[in-house]
Amino acid sequence: MQLDPLVPATYVRPRKLNFEISMTDAPHSPAANSAGAFFRTRAKATGILVLADGTVFEGTGFGAPTASVGEVCFNTAMTGYQEILTDPSYAGQIVSFTFPHIGIVGTNLEDFEATTPVVRAMVTRAESDMPSNYRSQETLDRWLKRYNIPGLSGIDTRKLTARIREQGMPHGIVAHDPKGNFDIAALQAQAKGFPGLVGLDLAKDVTCRQSFTWNETPWEWNRGYGKMEKPTWKAVVVDYGVKRNMLRLLAAEGADIIVLPAQATAEDILRHNPHGVMFSNGPGDPEATGAYAIPAIKGVINAGLPVFGICLGHQMLALALGAKTRKMAQGHHGANHPVKDVETGKVEIVSMNHGFTVDRDSLPFGVTETHVSLFDGTNCGVRVRGKPIFSVQYHPEASPGPMDSHYLFDRFAQAAKARVA
Repeated sequence: MQLDPLVPATYVRPRKLNFEISMTDAPHSPAANSAGAFFRTRAKATGILVLADGTVFEGTGFGAPTASVGEVCFNTAMTGYQEILTDPSYAGQIVSFTFPHIGIVGTNLEDFEATTPVVRAMVTRAESDMPSNYRSQETLDRWLKRYNIPGLSGIDTRKLTARIREQGMPHGIVAHDPKGNFDIAALQAQAKGFPGLVGLDLAKDVTCRQSFTWNETPWEWNRGYGKMEKPTWKAVVVDYGVKRNMLRLLAAEGADIIVLPAQATAEDILRHNPHGVMFSNGPGDPEATGAYAIPAIKGVINAGLPVFGICLGHQMLALALGAKTRKMAQGHHGANHPVKDVETGKVEIVSMNHGFTVDRDSLPFGVTETHVSLFDGTNCGVRVRGKPIFSVQYHPEASPGPMDSHYLFDRFAQAAKARVA
């Protein structure tokens, strides 16, 4: 076997050759698993995905040898899998990638969007165990093991994607056992027992435990991350599951940033005398998180400060303004979603990750829809007429994803700088 000179030899494993993959779209026969006995799946299967309705996808397990239950969604991004897997917005979810080859550039210590990944599990058509990239420091397999995340490869992800598109995001469980022993009935019971994301406040689980400051600026080729030395205005970011690159882009705009936990009150926020407040992305049901977040958002609005909401922050800003949200059947997950700015006619290609949406028909008087999805027409942005208050459903920090929406950070910074004495 010839080794790639760009891959550290420590992390190279032999390719898995001549393995067999099987998959079934029907539940296993209860008789084959009577009395709770372990059921050995077809030859060579060391990983499975079991859906709540009993559907079983069999393949090859990798990552942590464990089982993890969650809501199964698909992501259409072609790159940036490490940023996706470390996005706190994926709490409670299993991510299936539509791009067939995941792991080809390995993993590194820089492309984290949160300190600890909270994604439940991942699924791919083909996992690469011999990455080739000059920034690679560890294989995806070892990286997943480090964070106790199971992975599944070798299944027909096109079939799974079609199922989600037609029937919505199912509850499921990914299990990895190197010996291939799985109790299908028990796994299905766990999948059926998953409560789902509706009514679930997950922001409290992924938020910071105490406030902290931030001055790191975006990554530059052959230089790495920079540092904001002379900030010119002050921003408070309420962390519902904020991604690091959002903070970096704010720092690049000259912001002196302090990040507060999700349950920060309006008084907590205003005590720092910010020139602008950003409500971040995050996981879970906005109505559940809104129980404590909406009063804080209303307090900031009443104080007359510029406000920028992103994803979950967008949904909760809309709720605070009097609109409603609803659960989506399949959600939007990917780095190639077209969104139209209805005020300028410009079309942006953006990164998205959300399973709830603002009901456009519920927007109150004085709140204008600014962006819409060109996939399904759902709301992707709002603003308050005559005030520097706006939000978007997508992730404008482009991590991963195109940079079409970086201008939103400049818009927010300009509104905040206008308040600097």
